[in-house]
Amino acid sequence: MPPTSTRLRLRLTAAAETAVRSGHPWVYSDKIREQNRPGERGELAVIYDRNDRFLALGLYDPGSPMVVRILHRGSPVTLTPNWWRQRFTAAFERRKPHFGPDTDGYRLINGESDGFPGLVLDRYAGCLVLKLYTPTWIPALAPTDAGPLGGLRILDLLQELLEPERIVLRLSRNLAPFETTTPCRSGENLRGTDDSPSVLFREQGLLFESDVVRGQKTGFFLDQRDNRIRIGNLSSGADVLNVFSFSGGFSVHAARGGARSVTDLDISPHALASARRNFALNLSHPTVAAATHHQVQGDAFEWLARAPREAYDVVILDPPSMAKRESERAGAIQAYQRLTRLGADRVRRGGCLLSASCSAHVTETEFFEAVRSTLRSDTRRWQEMETTGHAPDHPAGFPEARYLKGLYARVG
Repeated sequence: MPPTSTRLRLRLTAAAETAVRSGHPWVYSDKIREQNRPGERGELAVIYDRNDRFLALGLYDPGSPMVVRILHRGSPVTLTPNWWRQRFTAAFERRKPHFGPDTDGYRLINGESDGFPGLVLDRYAGCLVLKLYTPTWIPALAPTDAGPLGGLRILDLLQELLEPERIVLRLSRNLAPFETTTPCRSGENLRGTDDSPSVLFREQGLLFESDVVRGQKTGFFLDQRDNRIRIGNLSSGADVLNVFSFSGGFSVHAARGGARSVTDLDISPHALASARRNFALNLSHPTVAAATHHQVQGDAFEWLARAPREAYDVVILDPPSMAKRESERAGAIQAYQRLTRLGADRVRRGGCLLSASCSAHVTETEFFEAVRSTLRSDTRRWQEMETTGHAPDHPAGFPEARYLKGLYARVG
């Protein structure tokens, strides 16, 4: 708690005030025009507009360039345990129409877009993975002290609302220094006694493992679920190439969809081993058991450049982020063009290509034009089938959140 009971009050530049009022969830340190006192990490900051009217309430972090993350805007509000319960419940209720008993792996809270800036919550069967991208939430993890966030005790609330068997904490890389100054450790159990690294969950009736302790993101790429289902529907009788295959999610869906063969291509032996395990988990499905499963370890660009032309009916290009910062954007666009050309050359006539991007610094317009211009330059005629974005459990409520995009095309 701050050393004084005086509420931290901020005023912003005109541009930042307009951005917050229109729904943007971040305030950068250079946008603070006036501040009544120094603030402490994790306390609540009240933002007032130029007419001294309440504008918003947010989490304050003086150690970050993103000094305030907005929790609430509009009319003044007092944060209470019931207020938090209603907000958590609303996020959970938004997911219910999209998932049935055959899918128990999905995102429950998607950070800023659900009103929880810097906090992600994923479900894998009976295990919840709570991932934090800002240290301002750490006080709310305390088992007894409710801390400064309006009486919020996250673990008790999750136990009450969801009754999980286990809750695992994951911290983003930027929070590594806090592991030496707080009792929090990435990968530790916050609730439950099962400390195994892998958890099994279901996706459209298929089984997958999630490395909830050390795996990328929270252990699995849940955001590509809808595209995996689409690929399964396109793969009957097909030879499928899954480039940057990682744990083989696209491959398993393709095999269940009736693919004749699936080929995983990834540079990581760890990823390929995970893909083999996921394939083995689903051999009870006759079509998965009937599909021939190949694996290739190697650099995707180098291997594709040597691979036979028109050897596959379905080619999936789902690389990791090509631009982790704005300065890499131009190079990423060129890389997407090159990758699209290499992938398209491997598609047989009548086959289809999925080209996907998870680079937030490359906009939808830039990515789609990079793919389309590359396909237009092909001597064969390509027909665009559809473009895709975020799944319902991964809403993107502001421009910087819109990282995921995909384009499907078929060659005539």
